[in-house]
Order: sequence, then structure tokens, then C-alpha cells
Amino acid sequence: MRKVVTAGLAVGLLVGLSPVVGAATADPAPEFDPTPIQWGQCADEDLQKAGAECAMLTVPMDYADPAGEQISLAVSRIKHTVPEDQYQGVMLVNPGGPGGSGLALSTLGAAVPKNAGAAYDWIGFDPRGVGASQPAISCDPNYFSYDRPHYVPTTTDLEQIWLDRSEGYAKACGNTGKLLEHIKTTDVVEDVDSIRKALGAEQINYYGFSYGTYLGQVYATLHPERMRRVVLDGVVNANDVWYQANLNQDLAFDRNIKIFFDWIAKYDSTYHLGTTGADVEKLYYEQLAKLDQQPAGGVIGSDEWTDLFLTAGYAQSVWDQRAKAFSGWVHNGDWQTLQTIYDGTNTPGDDNNFSVYLSVQCTDVQWPKSWARWSKDNWAVHGQAPFETWANAWYNAPCLFWPAKPGKPVDIDGSKVGGALLISEELDAATPFPGAIEARKRFPGASLISLPGGTTHSGSLSGDTCLDDQIADYLTTGKLPARQPGDGPDTTCEPLPQPVPETVAAASTRPQQPAALQRALQANWH
Repeated sequence: MRKVVTAGLAVGLLVGLSPVVGAATADPAPEFDPTPIQWGQCADEDLQKAGAECAMLTVPMDYADPAGEQISLAVSRIKHTVPEDQYQGVMLVNPGGPGGSGLALSTLGAAVPKNAGAAYDWIGFDPRGVGASQPAISCDPNYFSYDRPHYVPTTTDLEQIWLDRSEGYAKACGNTGKLLEHIKTTDVVEDVDSIRKALGAEQINYYGFSYGTYLGQVYATLHPERMRRVVLDGVVNANDVWYQANLNQDLAFDRNIKIFFDWIAKYDSTYHLGTTGADVEKLYYEQLAKLDQQPAGGVIGSDEWTDLFLTAGYAQSVWDQRAKAFSGWVHNGDWQTLQTIYDGTNTPGDDNNFSVYLSVQCTDVQWPKSWARWSKDNWAVHGQAPFETWANAWYNAPCLFWPAKPGKPVDIDGSKVGGALLISEELDAATPFPGAIEARKRFPGASLISLPGGTTHSGSLSGDTCLDDQIADYLTTGKLPARQPGDGPDTTCEPLPQPVPETVAAASTRPQQPAALQRALQANWH
């Protein structure tokens, strides 16, 4: 068992830290020992204002060949502010995706209540291929250009157009270089461990959102002795990586968009879109059909309409904005607001997030090779859940043609990790609640906080006192909610209430996640 201690005191030796738990399942061989990180000024002004330091960490492209070609990871740090005898170690943060930029999330410690975040060095990073890390992958920057072909393949010609588009994108990714062969979750896990070693830390603390919870589960399986305190919010179901996970999402998003439509109807005096959820839903699909024939402003067609409302299935914090845009289009022909919202989640000329998403998911596991299988499964789900099914199918369809060799998923085993705090809103559509239950089974030392009726994906640190105070207590003392018998949650919190339009109630400051975290999460809403 290697132990790496460089300049400074190693995390595992600090006062109050838990002992090493168990032994690693596997270590990369041959060994790679990174150079200690040399911190400097951040290029990002927001990080500068927050007092962060930044650096580039050199790591192998292929950990089986540590002396071979190298790549660079962009890393940031905001140091602890408590006295040294209260220091709790490094806290790495990942916002998910895969493909999400986490460089700005070294700022997250300030959002933890009770000053609990001040005891940690918060480490943000862009995973390999992402953002400021080098090289960053881009396959076809204009793939999400406006007025794309209708998602639902109602004709064989339309189906073939989308298959050709998907194959073309996969081929374009094949031209991006060798990194495509070395960007599985297991590669990112070794990058996390390289960051740990470069920081001189025996153990890490870890806060993962969405896909970041899967990254954390894999790291905990391969390097359990390196895990200290672990928070996983919006928990990926390890049983469903990744084909089934997307089909599960389709059903959940259809449920959530209906909840959104019901909310709009509740405030018909504000939005004037229908007095029942069914009326609003009918109008939504009427507009989708209309935009398929004539895109709004020549840019917002049926696909863009679907994409910009998908975000309402992720978080209720965007409901008022989306409802206003819906109303503005129907009653005033305001297509400019629709375009602004669409561009906010699909940055024109930038496919980095999408290209890395596919690069990881298409190579983590072998997807079904038969289009007949895809077609059958997605038509069956579409019959129950028409809102998002085919949009999601085509988002993932390049995996049919992916040019890099797939691997096999790690069998997640959290039995050697001392503890973890799992968080899930029970109507989370992106990572449905059964994923949190499954992780709880695989991590016998973990405790699960659920939020019954909550529809927000990865919504912690949003000002929900019940939830956020328990996170703070865990980060401060290591104490988890008492584990309960059975396969349910160990404790529950009420989710934040649904928003109220300003036309109905006096404007008030609504609790929300830190801006950097909102941006990082919303970049992954697809």
C-alpha cells in the first residue's frame, strides 16, 4: 500500500481525521506520482474575487503508460480559514455531466451553513477533456444549431436523417485525438487520485452531484482507503449504466413536466395558458407542432422548444421564467426570450460538454449495437412518455457508432468506505430515486436523506435548512443520520416549496444554490 506525503501535513495525519479504511481493490500499475501542485493566479475573475488559486496538473493520458503522452487538468483551490487544529482536509467537488466544468466549485465551501465549509480546502477541477483542461474535446461545435430536424422519427426519412447525424457526430469525435480512448470514468477516477497525491493528501473528502455521484461511487470502489467524508447528491443508479438510465429518465421527465403544467394552471391568472394541467399540456404540444412547421424567428423549432422546457423537469427554480416565456410566445409572439433561454443551456458554437458526455458514456460500457433494439425500446417508452423520449434517444445515439472501444463498468462496492451521506429528492427525474436506494444498499455505512415530493435534481445547498444543516453537521463531526432498518431513506426533509409568481405574492428572496453551482449544474441539463 503506497502512502504519499509531500510538502505540508498529510490529510490522514491531521487531528480528528478518520483512520484508513480497508485496502484498495486495485492500484494502477505501473505507478504514477505527480509533481506537487504549484498554485498561481486564476484567469477567471470570479475565482480571483473569491480568493481562489489555480494551477494545471500534468497527468498521463493513459495510466498504463505513465511515461507516455501527458495531458493537463485545470484545478482551483480555496483554502481553509479555520485554525490548523480544526482543519478537515481537502474537499474535491464534481458537478456531474459527464462533461461538466467544476473549476469554479472551489467556491462552494462558503455555501455550507454553520461555517462548516471553512474547515476544508475546497478543490474544483475540470475533468480530462473538459473546459480549461488540455486538450479539451470538441467534435462539431455547430451540432446544436437552430431548427434541427424534428426529434420524433415519424417517417423512415426522418429516422435516417437522425441516424446519419448521429453517425456523423461520432465520426467527427473520432478525429479529435487519442484522448477519446482514455476518458472512461475509471480514467477520471485515477485523475482524482492524482490530484489527491499532488496535494499531499492521504485521504480526500468528496462532494459529487449527479454523474459526480457515480464518479464518487467508482472512486470509493477502487480506492476506498482514500475516502473520508462523502456527500452524493442526485445519486446515479449503478445498475443502469447507461442505456437503461436514459429510458428511466424519459418516464420521470414526463411525470415532472406534467407537474410543471399543473403549476402553470394553478396560476392561470398570471400566465393565461389554461386552467388545468391537461389544458396547458395540450397547448404545449400544439405549439410544438406549430413550431415544427414554422420555427419561431426562424430559429426555435420543435426541438429547441423541447430542449428549453426540459429544464423545468430538472428544477422548479426555473419554472416562473419558463412559464413567462411560454406565455410571451403564445400571447405576444416573443421568440427572442425563447432563443435566450435556449442559448443559455446550449451555448452556440460550443459542444465541449456534449462531446465529453458521449466520450465517457459511450466508452464506460457497451451500448446495444442494434438500432432495432433502440427503436423498439424508445417507441415503447414514447407511448407512455412523449415529452422527452426521442430527444434523449438522439442525444445518445452517437454511441451506436462510437469509434473508441468500450470498457466494462466497475462493480460498485462501498462496503470498505466508513460512511457517506446520500441525498435525493424523491421525484428527481435525472437520477430517479431508486438510484439512491441502490447506493444505500451498496454502501452499508451510508445514510440517505430523501425529500418526498421534491422534483429538483441535485438541489442541496439551496437554503433548505433541514437538509443543509445536516450536511454541515456531517462535514463538521462525521455524524450521519441514524441508519434505519429496511431499504428506505434514513430520514427525510421537506423540499423547498414550489415558487409563487410575483404577481400573486409580494416579491421575496427565494433560497437558491450558489451561482457557480447553478451554472455548473445547468450546463449539464440536456
